[in-house]
Amino acid sequence: MTTKIVFLPGDGVGPEVIGAAEAVLAKVSEQEGFSYAAEHHAFGGAAIDSHGDPFPTETRAACLAADAVILGAVGGPKWAGGSVRPEQGLLAMRSELGTFANLRPATIMPGLEALSPLRPERVTGCDLLIVRELTGGLYFGDREEGSEAALDTCRYSRDEVERIARIAFDAARGRRGKLTSVDKANVLATSRLWRSVVDDMATDYPDVTLDHMLVDAAAMRLVSAPTDFDVILTENLFGDILSDQASAVAGSIGLAPSASLGSGKGGIFEPIHGSAPDIAGQGKANPVGTILSLAMALRHSLDQEAAAVRIETAVSKALADGHGTFDLGCSDSTKEMTAAICERL
Repeated sequence: MTTKIVFLPGDGVGPEVIGAAEAVLAKVSEQEGFSYAAEHHAFGGAAIDSHGDPFPTETRAACLAADAVILGAVGGPKWAGGSVRPEQGLLAMRSELGTFANLRPATIMPGLEALSPLRPERVTGCDLLIVRELTGGLYFGDREEGSEAALDTCRYSRDEVERIARIAFDAARGRRGKLTSVDKANVLATSRLWRSVVDDMATDYPDVTLDHMLVDAAAMRLVSAPTDFDVILTENLFGDILSDQASAVAGSIGLAPSASLGSGKGGIFEPIHGSAPDIAGQGKANPVGTILSLAMALRHSLDQEAAAVRIETAVSKALADGHGTFDLGCSDSTKEMTAAICERL
């Protein structure tokens, strides 16, 4: 059976970085000897323009049938004031595909310590993974809109916490054996449930060291001592914020990939940067986050570990050799950066 990959270019710089990922995939698939079928579908603001829906029926069906979904970026000021927003498509897709676990690594590659806003001695060796619950909490709770008062409801069940915690414990077991669960248990009832469930599960993982940290303390520690962390487990809202902070600590949001996984084999893979409409079409977008997201797709959904490692090594070599886009203080265009990575595959 042919592997099916769905590409959703989306908005802003999305089509540019998706093009970069496709170029890398074409070369690495030839080198590693595997075949795939690629499809492209409208999503986000572009889909609102063409279909009146950020996640059209055709796109939905294609994503459900895919072995992996590679997403560029969504959103922009063009759609900010509308009743239908591009981000609604993203939430709908995560829910439809059941991708409840978001994996966001933040790593300082050797020789690139100067990219971090922190002192090199503070970030050298930083290599952490944030495991964020993706389909619960405030983003999916009951909501009341209003001009004088509004309401967002945060709810978590034991089952929801258990399934995301298991992914985090397993990840820590395969890394350095340390898991930090982040919550706000001194204030929130959902956090107290979260902490209780994670403690209960720790007995199944005697080889993993577990500690708990309040989210405000974790935010401070990410800046003061990022190398203290191995795997961070947290809920949806906290994970959204902390993962962006961690990517900045690691040097540039343009370098950061992510994987959104469910109980099945497929998943959604995307850079964590936004659509950057201010630079769209100018060839300035950093393709590395999307290319590394492709590597995560090859590893987690497509059973192509060798190809994933080949891509990650090529990216590391290109950056170490001084290649980079403007956000890294370099002068390569999106296509030039992509070519530099392809040359090193």
